[in-house]
Amino acid sequence: MAPDSSARNTKRVTITDVARHAGVSTAAVSKVMRNAYGVSTAMQERVRAAIDELGYRPHTAARGMRGRTYTIGVLLDNVRNAFFADILDGIREELRDSEYTVLIGAAGFGAEEQARTIRSMVDRQMDGLILIAPATPRPEVQATAEGTPTVVIGHHDSSDAHDSVVDADDLGAGLVVDHLVALGHQDIALVSAAGNKTGRWQRTPEIALTDGYLQAMERHGLAGHARVHHAAYSDDGGHAAGTALLTGADRPTAIMTGADVAALGIYRAAHDLGLSIPGDVSLVGYNNTAIASLAPVQLASVDQAGHTMGTAAARMLIERVEGRRERAMQTTMTPRLVIRRSTAAPRPR
Repeated sequence: MAPDSSARNTKRVTITDVARHAGVSTAAVSKVMRNAYGVSTAMQERVRAAIDELGYRPHTAARGMRGRTYTIGVLLDNVRNAFFADILDGIREELRDSEYTVLIGAAGFGAEEQARTIRSMVDRQMDGLILIAPATPRPEVQATAEGTPTVVIGHHDSSDAHDSVVDADDLGAGLVVDHLVALGHQDIALVSAAGNKTGRWQRTPEIALTDGYLQAMERHGLAGHARVHHAAYSDDGGHAAGTALLTGADRPTAIMTGADVAALGIYRAAHDLGLSIPGDVSLVGYNNTAIASLAPVQLASVDQAGHTMGTAAARMLIERVEGRRERAMQTTMTPRLVIRRSTAAPRPR
């Protein structure tokens, strides 16, 4: 008599069953499940096929007891910044064929809120952390990285404790100023998140962006026209900044921002004031998010390869989780300016 399939399926398939079915060792199965580096394509295909045929599903609790939870925590300040979606897409793509699950902590802009979220991720024994431009003080991030593999995206400060993925923000700012000056602009304002050296971070993205902007304005002999307006990278932050800049007596002819989401707020402020872009003011964003290319928007923006930043961060993090002990690495993205219809020569005044 043939065995009862329903009875057979009540027995949980184990990693040993998968190894026997694939004709490999349990260690080989474990390596494929962890997406470990150095596993051949043929081995991956054989083990994956066995997993699918047997319907094997790893027991998360048991894996956690052995010291691995196969979870990666990603910290960001809010979910409304479309650039973070690009980074998350890159992280997910890199981890797609692995057993790792990505859990997101949207902690807000406050340093303590973010620190609390990071501690919560550590307490839940996540295998690694990816922190996107953390406001958490640097000493706490360093201490966390000593015990939990960590990659920091955005901050340019080097560290022996964690890996980093950054954009050459100063170069990106220079590309924008060069473009606007070539169009004939002199009164160019920068809208950036506050870049004060707080929490002992010396080179946040905002600081690097502001430095690049000021250096470019000086290079063009326009240091006297330079002005930096601080605002949160949000639609409301951009709207407040745009309202302040565009209602002043010395209204700039061009505005560059440190994030597309803030540029969209400036768009809204200009519309509320009856001003046109680029007729009355040219506008350039940063991040080159998907919304920048939409037909009604057509926002010029600096592309800093958010998707690639995410894949690079995930790759370096898994290398650390898998045991890389060599000195910390830093990967730098090269920005490029994508010109669209939101910039034009300034109107004579």
